[in-house]
Amino acid sequence: MAVGKTVTDSLEDSLPTAIASARIVREQKGVMTQLVSKETLAANSGLAWNEISLDALTAQSVTEQTELDNPQQLSDTLFSVTPTVIGIQTLITDRVGRRLSSKSMAKFGSLAQNAMQRKKDEDGLTAIDGATTQLNAAGSALTTGHIRAARYRITSNATEPNFTADISGVFHGYQIKDIEDEVIQPSSGALQSQLEDGLSTRTFQNGFRGDVGGVHIHEDGNLTIDGGDDAKGGVFAKDALVLVQGHSPRSETRREPQIGGGASSVFMYDEYAYGERSAGNWLFEVISDASTPTS
Repeated sequence: MAVGKTVTDSLEDSLPTAIASARIVREQKGVMTQLVSKETLAANSGLAWNEISLDALTAQSVTEQTELDNPQQLSDTLFSVTPTVIGIQTLITDRVGRRLSSKSMAKFGSLAQNAMQRKKDEDGLTAIDGATTQLNAAGSALTTGHIRAARYRITSNATEPNFTADISGVFHGYQIKDIEDEVIQPSSGALQSQLEDGLSTRTFQNGFRGDVGGVHIHEDGNLTIDGGDDAKGGVFAKDALVLVQGHSPRSETRREPQIGGGASSVFMYDEYAYGERSAGNWLFEVISDASTPTS
């Protein structure tokens, strides 16, 4: 029989563990679904969303002596996007459900939704990776020049220029750090003289936020950094990428009495696909070094 005061350590095994709070591990906030054009595949309209583009015609000069007999042939091109299904399943046994903290249980639905949203964003980033033309080179820093070059190749290419004011650049934060460094400490006096008064100071204080050459810059940490410490961002017009939504997101619950004395499964589904319009003209992949910043 022990002699002495009864303190916390004396009855450690008798003290319950109470969950006062539960939180979800934070994830990157994807941006792709907000930066592209969106269409919906109507019910009873087949598996694919289809769009026709009509090719340009050519006019000619006519004088009083001209007998105009040069008809321009109308031609079209079919653009199709076929939505596919993604999903996630969670299964919790009744035994766990009866004993699990209600604070934890309340977070499970949000966890699954986050996974679905992350997948949708990553698929949009994959569409950037599929661009016809790549600017810059692996191992090289991202510069404002690369972004401005992409913008003018969108607006002034000879094949199909796009004059929309809604042009976005999506990059990993480690890539944007190079832009920030360029603005804070320009390597050339010419760039220094062109910078808006106070921009370097604001960037130093708050980080880079805003536009480069008419391109709205967005950070997306869901971009993959490859084994060579490079990432592939991109610059694109809003209508370069179309997100076609099939069946709207939905969830279903199913009882599983045969599993572990009883369980419940929750299924979430979404149906969509990204497609690239005017390939090679409105979307440019930009690869650059994305090494972890150290200074």
